[in-house]
Amino acid sequence: MPDLNKPQHIADRIVDAILARKLAPGARLGEQPLADLFGVSRTIVREALARLAARGMVEVNSRRGWFVVQPSIEDARDAFAARQVIETGLLQSAGSRIDGPALKRLQKHVSQERAAVRAADAGERSFLLGDFHVCLAECAGHTTLAEILRDLTARTTLIATLYQSPHEAAVSCEEHAEIVAALERGDGALAVDLMRRHIEGVAAHLSPTAPADPLASLRVALSPVGPSAQALHTTTPTGRPPRKKRLFTDLMPPTSPLEN
Repeated sequence: MPDLNKPQHIADRIVDAILARKLAPGARLGEQPLADLFGVSRTIVREALARLAARGMVEVNSRRGWFVVQPSIEDARDAFAARQVIETGLLQSAGSRIDGPALKRLQKHVSQERAAVRAADAGERSFLLGDFHVCLAECAGHTTLAEILRDLTARTTLIATLYQSPHEAAVSCEEHAEIVAALERGDGALAVDLMRRHIEGVAAHLSPTAPADPLASLRVALSPVGPSAQALHTTTPTGRPPRKKRLFTDLMPPTSPLEN
């Protein structure tokens, strides 16, 4: 039973939320709200966030606080390249360590992915598709690599959120199924090739999107109201442009030129 007051538990919950796309890139992580939510001190929360910062999940601004990282396109390339090296190498060295019980666990995981895809449960689907790679590392007996892949898959989830990969969830799910089927047949070379193509396929579909307009809400709020631009340029029956209405009248009438 995990200690809910430990920094590691809080850090794990935040990573799970990132994997499920419940925390978006740039989301603010307030110390006091997190302390209230978990029933702990801000010191505990700060330690959890510092651990995540060391793992590249969050960053801190001395004036504005803690935020989920916003990876750049260069970060995206690095993360997917790292995943390809780790995951293909993991499968090459797995050998007979992925035994019957491990294969059943992987098959069950793929079944859960398919159910989430059918149910259109975006959060569960995103979490399971990322967790497959962690599960595979655990089934191969690589607990250390599983921890590394957990962070890398969370980072690539943030990247996919930012750069809108059109690589469909259903496609990823079936590619996972093909990898498991190759392992079940004992064809390690094919499993390695399928994993390489799977990661390359996801990475190849990443493309930078137009940055959000930081002035969007202000732009809408201050857009012109009242007559349209066309109405403002219409003329009166005399041929003269209409006089603009004044927002305020004079408090006192204007003085006559003869008055001193």
